[in-house]
Amino acid sequence: MIAIGQHQTLIVDHDAKNGHYLRAETGETTILLPKGETRGALTPGETVRVFVYLDSEDRPVATMREPNIAVGQIRPLTVTDVTRVGAFLDWGLAKELLLPFHEQTAKVRIGRSYAVYCYLDKTGRPAATMKIYNHLSAEAPYDKGDWVTGYVYQINPEIGAFAAVDFRYHGLIPAKELSAEVKTGATLKCRVTGKHPRDHKLFLSPRKQSYKAIGKDAVAVYRALREEGGYLPYNDHSDPAAVRERFDLSKAAFKRALGRLLRAGRIEMTDDGIRLKS
Repeated sequence: MIAIGQHQTLIVDHDAKNGHYLRAETGETTILLPKGETRGALTPGETVRVFVYLDSEDRPVATMREPNIAVGQIRPLTVTDVTRVGAFLDWGLAKELLLPFHEQTAKVRIGRSYAVYCYLDKTGRPAATMKIYNHLSAEAPYDKGDWVTGYVYQINPEIGAFAAVDFRYHGLIPAKELSAEVKTGATLKCRVTGKHPRDHKLFLSPRKQSYKAIGKDAVAVYRALREEGGYLPYNDHSDPAAVRERFDLSKAAFKRALGRLLRAGRIEMTDDGIRLKS
């Protein structure tokens, strides 16, 4: 069977002036692989990996080009034209991919890219939709602390940014994590901070863990606090020699480290020392 919108391996049945005709191993139906869509010489009986789509007359045709998307995939594609029937997207093939108006979740602009899901419409033609939420999986193979790549496809200021992790899995950057770098169309490296307790969708943060972003000296003080059960009898009024002996830091470096930990919300100062925040 020859499937539209998919990669498959077919057999070269015979040659023609306009290219090669291909068939499946278990079928007699042939489709054309035009001369301009081949790479190198082909001989009858040879197998070849191709992508099958419909030409301008809705006839199945093969290509050895690598498309930007296939049926069942989510990818960002660029708008090349907007017409009365919808928008057309560049998916790397001669005939562009239609994004119907009823499948658009926002007004699209020529030259901009949008994440879409590729499907076969009721007539069997490949088409695109911006309604990708229901085509993402919650079964991501990631755990808390893993770093992943997410494509931001929608932002709700009250909830956060919805991201397609690996263009396959649900991800959410909560509203408290939103910043200027988090915008629709952005591809971000994010840390998994947890999973939703019911549906296991990923919670993401584009920020490093605070104790990894506060500098080497601050990390040394932070680790010392954890080793001592969360409290140490040192603060910015401590004797410089005592600080040097305990942390191997100058008094100035120690005060800078305390400042970074305070700004990161990791510690609190007391009259006689420093304490980890719970």
